[in-house]
Amino acid sequence: MLLDGLPVVWSLPREDARAGWRALCWSAGPGNELAVLLVQERHLRRSPYVKGWVGWSVAAPCDGVLVVVSGGAEHRIPVTGIAPWTRHLALLPRSRFLLVSGRTLRDRDGAWERNAVVHSPEGSPVGRFCIGDDIDYIVTDRDGGIWTSYGDEGIYGGHPESGAGLARWDSDGSPVWSPQGRLPVWPLGGSAAATEGTMAWLAWFSHKGAFVSRVDPATGGITSYPNPLRDTDGIAVRGTRMLLTHRFHNRPGVELSRAELIDGAWVITAQEKLRLPGPVVMHCAQGRDGVLWLRAGDTWVRIEV
Repeated sequence: MLLDGLPVVWSLPREDARAGWRALCWSAGPGNELAVLLVQERHLRRSPYVKGWVGWSVAAPCDGVLVVVSGGAEHRIPVTGIAPWTRHLALLPRSRFLLVSGRTLRDRDGAWERNAVVHSPEGSPVGRFCIGDDIDYIVTDRDGGIWTSYGDEGIYGGHPESGAGLARWDSDGSPVWSPQGRLPVWPLGGSAAATEGTMAWLAWFSHKGAFVSRVDPATGGITSYPNPLRDTDGIAVRGTRMLLTHRFHNRPGVELSRAELIDGAWVITAQEKLRLPGPVVMHCAQGRDGVLWLRAGDTWVRIEV
């Protein structure tokens, strides 16, 4: 189905909404699949200060359903043991997936509490580890690497990997990459993430401007560019072309920018306003291999670079 020229990948069925199911979090996978975690509304609490679905959180351990849409087919997996404060979903190799709380605290022994839970293809928890505090964005790559960017409370909060602003973890929760002082300035928070083949692209901002960093996990090399669109919610990259979005918060629309890499700098070449089927809020976009996925309310669309 097309909506204003955009392919609609999936929408929460009315019968699910009437039955009390709510789409808590979502992710696009490296295999061009969409995954959405559904939880019953009775298990959720809503923040009075945050608009839209990002203001929901799991109040106590509960179960749910993972909807995976690929190639036009929909597959549903019962999920057990969804932890309180689960906020992020990411897909891992061998049909596993990761549910993550954005925050973590030290326990009585001074160790950081495990805020990431690996679930089996059947939906059961099979492993737990910590991947930092105050996580803004998560994206996984084809090899199961977990890329994270952090907010200011994590960067200045004492966790060693969060303090660097950006990090990569293996699928067992061990840190395998950090910027090691190679960013142009110290980050203050993450704003978007994408993958392109084996590469990761991380958009972030600082007191001295906004940047986009390309990281090669094979070598650990990092190349950073000034972000041509300071207030960026989503990016997708293919070669020397990039899509960037800026949301009209809690309204059904985004500004879509197209950029090209010219003489070592990203330059915006076109901009347009898109009307979407529902309101957009934080964490509304994710980029995969030149495709930008957008969540608008309870509908997901995609845009090609």
